[in-house]
Amino acid sequence: MNPGKLQEQGQIHFPVVDFHCDALSKMAEEPSIHFKGDHRLDVTGERLLEGGVGLQCFAIYLSQKWGKPRFEQVLRQIEKFRGGVANTGGLRPLRWREEAAGLAGVLNDGPGWGMLSLEGADGLEGNLFYAELIFELGVRFLGLTWNYANWAADGVLEKRNGGFTEKGRELVEWCNGSGMLLDVSHLSEAGFWELAELSKRPIIASHSNARSICAHPRNLTDDQIRAVIGMDGRMGLTFVPWFVTDRKEVVPEDLLRHIEHVCTLGGEKHLMFGSDFDGIDSWIKGLEHPGHYPSFAELLLRHYSEESVKGWLHGNAVIYLASNLPSAPKVE
Repeated sequence: MNPGKLQEQGQIHFPVVDFHCDALSKMAEEPSIHFKGDHRLDVTGERLLEGGVGLQCFAIYLSQKWGKPRFEQVLRQIEKFRGGVANTGGLRPLRWREEAAGLAGVLNDGPGWGMLSLEGADGLEGNLFYAELIFELGVRFLGLTWNYANWAADGVLEKRNGGFTEKGRELVEWCNGSGMLLDVSHLSEAGFWELAELSKRPIIASHSNARSICAHPRNLTDDQIRAVIGMDGRMGLTFVPWFVTDRKEVVPEDLLRHIEHVCTLGGEKHLMFGSDFDGIDSWIKGLEHPGHYPSFAELLLRHYSEESVKGWLHGNAVIYLASNLPSAPKVE
């Protein structure tokens, strides 16, 4: 089998790595939702198979409507992943560099992979022991904030645009030592630049687009994109319609402007995708769930080389993970 491409019923399937979805928070909020065959979710086991998604990153997001963030809410979503997603959907948890190093050759073989992230440090309650515990339970990258301020730093919609607190800097230092990767997608601009100085590993923006193309505050400026590229980090273009364009009806072709722009900044080898499926209530027409990745790949192939498209769909992400995830502990 060629791991770079599958031919199914006349349609080319490339393996896909998707760096962000919010299925876990939906499942935590409504316990009757199931990962297999339940179309109350955008991301289901069947749709991952349909779209050739070999690795899906599952965010742990604590909704503001749940009240004060608590660590038990984080644990509940980890349990949803382990029992309701990994076991039910047959996904293997990705945790270590060694697993990622062999990922490109197995993305299309058997069950896929899942990886956990934490979207906002709020639920850690300022306790680094809790950070250590979620690392042991498989969380591998951390977005320091959601849109607003927490105990660690300011989010991108916090008007004062502050950076990190002292406890937040301690968290970053712990992440540097443990191998927990850091995500800037919801971080304030001041926090972004502070983290660019503090981080010992390349940072990622798991689900952000280019602000020069669509002027949403959650998108990255050209200087921020250049900084991510300069660190050999990664930028996951997202399918949130209002991050793509300000037009009412958004189509997959609208993402091409963001791709072109990031490439002109030198980011061809740094692009990937972070759909934000299940974190949105309106969708790009023709990209409503991961089962549509093959048609999106065909669109990309009409404009770009196969090498570039394979890089954006999985190759760039796999190289990043194989270089930056922590190594598995040696068994004595």
